[in-house]
Amino acid sequence: RKALQPAAKAKHFCKAHAKVLRRVVLGLLGVAYLCYFIAACYLNFQRALALVVITAVVVFFICWEVFQKHCGAKVLLLLRPVGKCFQKCWPWLKWLLWVALLAGLIVWLVLDTGRNPEQLISLGGFCFLVLFLFACSKHHGAVAWRAVFWGLGLEFLLGLFVLRTTPGIQAFQWLGDQVQYFLGYTKAGSSFVFGNTLIEEVFAFQTLPIIVFFSCVMSILYYLGAMQWLILKISWLLQISMGTTATETLSVAGNIFVGQTEAPLLIRPYLPDMTLSEIHAVMTGGFSTIAGSVMGAYISFGIDAASLIAASVMAAPCALAMAKLVYPEVEESKFKGKASVRLSRGEEQNILEAASSGAAASVGLVANIAANLIAFLAVLEFINAALRWFGDMVDIEGLTFQVICSYVLMPVAFLMGADWADSPLVAELLGIKIFLNEFVAYQQLATYKKNRLMGLEEWDGSRKQWISERAESITTFALCGFANLSSIGITLGGLSSMVPQRKGDFATVVLRALLTGMCVSMLNACLAGLLHVPTEVGDCAVFFSTTNFNSTSYTMYTCCKQLFASSVLQNGTLSFTGSWAEQAESGQWLKECCVYYNHTSCAG
Repeated sequence: RKALQPAAKAKHFCKAHAKVLRRVVLGLLGVAYLCYFIAACYLNFQRALALVVITAVVVFFICWEVFQKHCGAKVLLLLRPVGKCFQKCWPWLKWLLWVALLAGLIVWLVLDTGRNPEQLISLGGFCFLVLFLFACSKHHGAVAWRAVFWGLGLEFLLGLFVLRTTPGIQAFQWLGDQVQYFLGYTKAGSSFVFGNTLIEEVFAFQTLPIIVFFSCVMSILYYLGAMQWLILKISWLLQISMGTTATETLSVAGNIFVGQTEAPLLIRPYLPDMTLSEIHAVMTGGFSTIAGSVMGAYISFGIDAASLIAASVMAAPCALAMAKLVYPEVEESKFKGKASVRLSRGEEQNILEAASSGAAASVGLVANIAANLIAFLAVLEFINAALRWFGDMVDIEGLTFQVICSYVLMPVAFLMGADWADSPLVAELLGIKIFLNEFVAYQQLATYKKNRLMGLEEWDGSRKQWISERAESITTFALCGFANLSSIGITLGGLSSMVPQRKGDFATVVLRALLTGMCVSMLNACLAGLLHVPTEVGDCAVFFSTTNFNSTSYTMYTCCKQLFASSVLQNGTLSFTGSWAEQAESGQWLKECCVYYNHTSCAG
């Protein structure tokens, strides 16, 4: 007992002065980080730029929380007269604001599409899809247009920021690069377990371990409360702007990071009392986005990380808006006016248990993906063999599921903004995504992208080997969602296990939610087509003068096509037009291009 007395006194002292000790420890950690931050900025500010941005964001939110806690009520009291005045003016100010925004949007579209008229096709497709969903609305007269317009507006602003502004492009490109670096750490674990040979040559050992690693990290972030904090901030922004309820908004915001069955777990206690419109919004959010874990797998295929992240973020406000357009609220929600809902941190006792449970939970997902890939690819091959057999009976050669999809969905692909020549391949990928799953479709898209970057000929006889950069961007956004037929069972099974008594309600709205989710991904694709900026090829003469022509690339293909277009073969004499005529080595460069690519000029 005497030996334990000092420990007991120390424990009692810590309990009695817990708040003071906590502040002292946090203060010391804060001072230590400040010293580290100053040292990093002093040594190399450019290198520490990412640290500066992260620190600024964290400090801002900490200051905002402190301000809300201590001064929020006083500020609201001071601003009450301004608020009353604003409410009086709002009826006419609202219309003035809408007219100004509409006029600004029209002027911007006229100026922007004047340089690239093909963007108008994407704009037309966007309008067509919104009108189509309105035609499919359950209650046309009950549509809350505030939610619809705000959702589409937020989607457009996010797209504009990500795809057009320099800070947005750089930020999401940096974020995508960091995700790729981060996912690269998976190799340390998978190479130890499977060996370097397997992870470099076998798809299952190369891609699927990424899901295990990502799931482990997400579980740790949930245990720490970081994911809940981020989801709450995003849902707060959507809720105050769109006027939706806290429960449905929180679930849709959660879908940016987690899957279609995990996000409803955030609001599990509230599911029994949610209206059909709110359930429809929850389902639509799940169908419109992809989970962070499988996003890591798609990035490993070679799909652009920045585009995938942007597509998932843009889908959240659009999904909520289209859900309220297709299934408007006609019941009295119990959560209307509720500021927020409570989120739990999980049942894990420590960070190690959280990491372990996250990795263990991913095993089922990995097995499910592997089993589905085996089954779906086998079924696809069987369907193609059957279709070829039926086609041969009537002298139709090469009839496959992909060919049927390329014809049926070709108008949809064209409306999204893909060139007419690229539309069959984009439509084929859409069909694979809808009727099989997006995993298989992204694999095929990655193959097309690899072929383009390798500088292969665009056409191999009558078969197109790759699609344009614009079509790639559109397709990346169009495939980003779980809206496929197999997801119906996953969604119904997941929600019914949480609230068995509402199984009938879930079955009532699931097909409408699936259609809405498909259209949300297509709306994102239309916006990507509208905002896409073609990548400018540099000076081809400089490129040719510095390359060794040992291998092909997309830049070489583009420059060779430019050279072919400027060459003139007349009476056996080869000449060049434009800037190529001034280059003394144009003839030699043409010979090098003819080694890899075919053109009539090569005959001379």
